[in-house]
Amino acid sequence: MTGITGAGLPDAGTEDAAYGVIAELLGRWQRAFDDHRTADLVSLFTEDALFQGISPRLLVGPAGIFGYYDDVAEGARAASVEVLRANPLCDGIVGGFADVTFTSRTGENTPIRLSVVAQRCEGTWRIRQYHAAAR
Repeated sequence: MTGITGAGLPDAGTEDAAYGVIAELLGRWQRAFDDHRTADLVSLFTEDALFQGISPRLLVGPAGIFGYYDDVAEGARAASVEVLRANPLCDGIVGGFADVTFTSRTGENTPIRLSVVAQRCEGTWRIRQYHAAAR
């Protein structure tokens, strides 16, 4: 059954609903990234999130993710985020792919592909696994 949960959040039982969850979550991620709000970025992840950004470091949890995003140069932006696909995986868990183009302060673009798994935790969708790769 797909619809709205008691908390007013989408139930992601269909591909369309899963797409909406991933798009909304990555929209919040993009706004926090663009504004260099590191604490807000970290709040989008679960406490035990697995994280691989565009550096070779493998990170788990808030402290590592905070350090990663805090090291991002001021002025860097996620110029575009396009969700490519999303699927419900099981009750309260969705996965998806997105293309993201980061733009540095100097105007250099870095296109990447994201793979994310999101989980509904206490009524809020959060990123459980994040993997970035060159495209």
